[in-house]
This record gives sequence, C-alpha cells and structure tokens, in this order.
Amino acid sequence: MKKIYLSLIIVSLSVSSFAQHALKNTSWRAAIIRPDGKQIFFNLHTATEKNKTVFYLDNASESIKISDVSFNDDSVIINMPVFESGFRAKIISPDSLNGSWIRASIGKNIVLPFTATTKNAARFPTKYGNASRNLSGKFAITFTKSNEPAIGNFIQKGNKIQGSILTPTGDDRYLEGILSADSVWLSGFDGIHSLLYEAKISGNNISGTSYSGAISKEDFIGEKKDSPTLPNSAAMYVKDSADGHLNFKFKDLNEEEISINDNRFKNKVVILDIMGSWCPNCMDETAFLSNYYKKNKERGVEIIGLCYELTTDFNRSKKSIEKFQKQFDVKYPLLITGVSVADPLRTEKTLPQLTDIKMFPTTIILDKTGKIRKIDTGFEGPATGDYYINYVNEFNTLIDKLLKE
Repeated sequence: MKKIYLSLIIVSLSVSSFAQHALKNTSWRAAIIRPDGKQIFFNLHTATEKNKTVFYLDNASESIKISDVSFNDDSVIINMPVFESGFRAKIISPDSLNGSWIRASIGKNIVLPFTATTKNAARFPTKYGNASRNLSGKFAITFTKSNEPAIGNFIQKGNKIQGSILTPTGDDRYLEGILSADSVWLSGFDGIHSLLYEAKISGNNISGTSYSGAISKEDFIGEKKDSPTLPNSAAMYVKDSADGHLNFKFKDLNEEEISINDNRFKNKVVILDIMGSWCPNCMDETAFLSNYYKKNKERGVEIIGLCYELTTDFNRSKKSIEKFQKQFDVKYPLLITGVSVADPLRTEKTLPQLTDIKMFPTTIILDKTGKIRKIDTGFEGPATGDYYINYVNEFNTLIDKLLKE
C-alpha cells in the first residue's frame, strides 16, 4: 500500500513538473475579456528562477514579479503579489493559456475570462500603418457622462506610447499602447486596475471611449494644453470643532494596539497614510513611503499606515495587508482600522476630527507637537512623470521644514 501511495505522489509531482516546464520562457500577450466582448490587453513574460516558473507583469516601465505560481495537472494558478487577485488557467499548449481572472470584492468575487498566448505577443497590432500624429504632451480631458475632468500625460516614440491619466481621485498608473495612423489604443493591468482606452486624434484634439473592469464604459474628449489643471474636489479638512490633533488607537498585524499618543511618536514628524490593500494607487505611495522611511527614520520621522479594508474580517484584512508589507518591505506599522472602506461612517468611526475621507490614498502630515500641518489627498505615482517629480519635491521640502522646527 505504501508503494502505491508513493507511486501516486511521484506521478503527481511528475505531471506538475511537466506542466511547469511545458510553458515557454518568453513574452505573452494576455487579455481579460469583458461581458461586452472588449478585451483588455496586457503583457506577461515567463522565466525560470531557482528551477521554478515565475511570471512578470509588464506595463510600460513597470515589471511586477509574480512568484506565487503553482501547477496542478494541466492547470496553472497565478496569485498576484498584492491584492486579492489572481488567475486560474488551463495550459492548452506550451504557448497558450485559457481560464479566468478572479478578483475579490466586498461582496461577490469578480470573475472574467482570461487568455494568454506567445504568438503575436505585441500588446496591440499596428493595424493602420505608422503614426500620423504625435501624442507626446499633456491633454485636458473630460469624461462626458460624469463630467469628470482629467489630465492625460503621454510620451510617444515612433508608434509606441506610455503615460497615465490623472483624475481628482487618482491616476491610472502605467498605461502602454500604440498610435497607428490616427487611432490610439492604451491599456493597463496591475492586478486590480484593468483599463482600456480607444481613441482618435485630430489635430490637437482627442476623443474616444474608456473601458474599466467588467462593465464601466465612458466616452471622453480632450485637447492638448501646456499646463492643464485639476480641481481639488477630494479635499479633506480638520473640523472647526477640532484643535488640529488626532486621537486614535488601532491594532497592528500582530494584534497589538498602537496609538498616535504612544511615546514613539512624541516629538516626531508623523506621516499618516490612509490606505487600503485593495487600492492600486496605494501601491505607489507605499513604495515611496517605505523607501523614504528607511532613509529618514533616524532624522525623527515616523509613518503609520491606516488601513480601510474591503470587510471588517480581521484575518482577511491581515492576510491582504501582509502582501503589501512583504512586497514593499514596510518597516513602519500598518494598522487595521476594523472599518470597511464601504462604510459611509468610516471617517466618523475612525478619525472624527476630520471631514469625510474621499480618496485613497490620503496623506496627513503632523508636526512635532502632533498638530496637522497638511492633508494631501491623492498621490501622483511615478507613471505620471513630472507630476510625480513635483509631488516628491514638495513632500521633501515640507518634511525638511517640519524637522527643523
């Protein structure tokens, strides 16, 4: 009986090993397919590292390593390093996958068809020949249904385009695509963002349609401008009845309670990061703050991440936040507020001294006395180019000033 059992294990391992090595180590063109038939394209590439297959998710200059890859018979399971998101696919051949993208939500999971192929791995084909325009520069954009303003910031080399689109509630992170004749295609996928833009260029004007997630669809128009701006519609303030100081206590990932009034934060410049492990722009801010903290902690800087998760389930929240902690090597405390991001009373229950939290991430900067000196809603990530550079410069200038006080 033991010999039979051992033989089954060996056969199982052999099948999994065969499946793993059957995949080509090369570039892949992947697609998430919406119910309306639109395909959101993105790129992957596979590699063998330490005798194990890993995937890399490629968008413009960003490449996200995906190490949590497992094989079972003729199937592969690919779990994203952050977010409650991943792929379940059948290995059709060494250069073809077919399955589903599964993304956790507050309620029912979002499940959409997923395919990937190594054949014709370019994200978008050049259907209509060389580019007839140059998209490089900034565009003042309006989404026509919601009347929401946005800024497109792009760099074009030949047919290829990279950049991002900024709105008052965040940016689209890394978009990549092409311009062929007067037609534009841009897309991006990071595990939670799934975005496609299709547009036409006419002179200095752009018009088209955006597709996001499973069902979102909206037309937009835009015009090339040197310095387009956005309104601060997500602004957050200290209430008139408050004295400019916060008072909170939440559990960290080890279930230890941490308060803003603890000694470790006394006489320090404290940066509060209002975030969630479901939030794509929070990736960029966490990466920035984690690196900043390592370089500046000894100067008298502390950072606290306040996490508003999809549910109030502590263990689920902890598991998801730990992905962020590991991916970005976070050394400062990440606290679980215990309040769902969907709770309309989330601010009153956690930070009642402030007006409503409208945007994730939001950064609150406290001086050495614990008084709020700045509330910065949003974060322009590295995909936004000079907007990111300006944000970093302003951030550094303010913290340096507060440390000298």
